[in-house]
Amino acid sequence: MAKIWDKGFDANKRVEDFTVGNDRELDLRLAKHDIRGSMAHIKMLVKTGLLKAEEEEALQAELQNILAEVEKGNFRLDDAEDIHSQIEAMLTERLGEMGKKIHAGRSRNDQVLVDIKLYLKEEILQIKEEVMDLFRLLQSLSEKHKEVLLPGYTHGQVAMPSSFGLWFGAYAETLVDDMHTLAAAWKVADQNPLGSAAGYGSSFPLDREMTTRELGFSTMNYNVVAAQMGRGKTERILAQSMANIAATLNKLAADNCMYLSGNYGFISYPQELTTGSSIMPHKKNPDVWELIRAHSNRLQSLPNEITLMTTNMPHGYHRDYQLLKEVLFPALETLHKLLQMTHFMLEHISVNEDILSDPRYDYLFTVEEVNRRVLQGIPFREAYQQVGKEVQQGTFHTEKKVQHTHAGSVGNLCTEEIRKKMELASQGIQSTKDGII
Repeated sequence: MAKIWDKGFDANKRVEDFTVGNDRELDLRLAKHDIRGSMAHIKMLVKTGLLKAEEEEALQAELQNILAEVEKGNFRLDDAEDIHSQIEAMLTERLGEMGKKIHAGRSRNDQVLVDIKLYLKEEILQIKEEVMDLFRLLQSLSEKHKEVLLPGYTHGQVAMPSSFGLWFGAYAETLVDDMHTLAAAWKVADQNPLGSAAGYGSSFPLDREMTTRELGFSTMNYNVVAAQMGRGKTERILAQSMANIAATLNKLAADNCMYLSGNYGFISYPQELTTGSSIMPHKKNPDVWELIRAHSNRLQSLPNEITLMTTNMPHGYHRDYQLLKEVLFPALETLHKLLQMTHFMLEHISVNEDILSDPRYDYLFTVEEVNRRVLQGIPFREAYQQVGKEVQQGTFHTEKKVQHTHAGSVGNLCTEEIRKKMELASQGIQSTKDGII
């Protein structure tokens, strides 16, 4: 198949294989978005007089046929260099010279920018829903187990009373912060670069406002140079948001591994959700959580990897950007799996309701006792010293109860307030329009 940049000679085979790399396989994920971009572009070309109405009708119909092939899983890249070349070649093969007209006023540079931004918007919407599902489950678990106390730790040492309500609720509210950064990534991706061409615009009278509306972007990258400079930066901002979510999942996984340990015994899972040992018949290993922890650590390296790949390049397009797909696209798949698997595991968690009967937690309530004495009129420092001496002498005793009432404490989880925070944060991610498909 002739390349769309063909000028009468072929690239060296080794050079071609090296420069194309895995791009053709990764481009399959962009097929429907490339078609969508072409549909909007063709509609605009008719308005500006670069295509005839009857040509639009034939081209749009054939693009719909190709889209149907994509949706059925029948679409393939033959020997085309990329997704853009493949679709143009298919149109030309089926409609003749008419198919070659669709490239007027654009470059593969702004085509791939459009494809990636549409693809990333779709991915962000899916991540949003997965985060929201996990958030709702965590809030439900928080309310369900809010009366069950468990030890809080600082420096790895028994510290003060906590609760399962506080623990589950903490991760729910942390996801609100993650949603804010995901919404920021959405805002950056939700800008139309089509019409920037190779990075310097076009002498054709393109209607960029029209394609912005048709493709469901809320605004456009107005400056055509800035549009191309967004390549790499858009991916990096999304990668940072993904890393933030991964950091939350990582800590939740680490807690689960620790709490499931026999030395803690705070939680348990059905045997079929853990794995065994080849020589120790009693083992119930938290392999799922360990892998969530490890995968999350890998995702946290993603922003740095993208930063290093896009550093020291002047403005304009560079082939380096092609490699961004190789690290970002698989990472998106990983994040989806981690969110879904975290949700699945937590659906089956059981909590130990009798943790504090263990004498190792007798000193968990020293601060509660100090505060109780302060409320009786004893100065704080004196009450602290009294309790400290009792601990040293082994005479300390107190009721294992908490009297926390302030916002966000064991006795006042503020579940509804946190839900409202998440509702506001997630509103920043919503499709403005379904576009032309």
